[in-house]
Amino acid sequence: MSNLIRVAVIGAGGRMGKEVVKLVLQDEELELACAVGMSDSGKDAASLVGLPPCGVIVTSDLELALVESKPDVMVDFTNPQSAYGNTALAIKHGVRPVMGTTGFTSEQIEDLDKQCQDKGIGGLIAPNFSIGAILMMKFAAQAAKYLPHVEIIETHGDQKLDAPSGTSIKTAELIAANREELRQGNPSEEEVIEGARGGYYNGFRIHSVRLPGVFAQQEVIFGGFGQSLKIRHDSYERAGYMPGVKMAVQKVMEYTGMIYGFDHFIE
Repeated sequence: MSNLIRVAVIGAGGRMGKEVVKLVLQDEELELACAVGMSDSGKDAASLVGLPPCGVIVTSDLELALVESKPDVMVDFTNPQSAYGNTALAIKHGVRPVMGTTGFTSEQIEDLDKQCQDKGIGGLIAPNFSIGAILMMKFAAQAAKYLPHVEIIETHGDQKLDAPSGTSIKTAELIAANREELRQGNPSEEEVIEGARGGYYNGFRIHSVRLPGVFAQQEVIFGGFGQSLKIRHDSYERAGYMPGVKMAVQKVMEYTGMIYGFDHFIE
């Protein structure tokens, strides 16, 4: 019996989807079960990433692909509009979802957790798969215990749809869990230009920068008496997320229920 983990890649023709296809095809512990993409239907999945034909043909029908190929895990980097439906469909067919798409509400995550529990399978919703970014979040959460004055600055390319980023929101949640709500800044301050102080979260601010030529950066700045601490992470290319994606694919096989945040996989 094969010990390979059979992986379905959703959004296979997208920028992140292609990286996942390449990862699965080149990794000896993984097997490409199916590839789903709206604009690349009919193509050999390997042709999307410049590799020799693999025999897996891209399809636009997600449910049919899941039923016929029987994958163990589904990796989805599509968009917030289809994320919940795709996740629920995977769970329905006993496929463990690994979701790199942000935009889930807390109610949706709770509902999907129940669906996973009922099926006896694990799932993961992760705003970020970069191991370095997860360590940045963990370090920031630890620092918040001692330096409660904090702001987050996150920078992405100008085509990113959501602001603030899922990574910065997850970072803010971890920080908030380790500090009392503290409204920062001068109580009498006024924004001369609306939004200049950034988005408000639990007493501190998140600033979103969107510029062409930028990939992904986040800096968490702590201030204290006579000192400051800056924790920063930079991503330079999408391939940097793939070690985390592989770890997620493997770890999700060991869990039951929907997990929110890749940080749960890193001690």
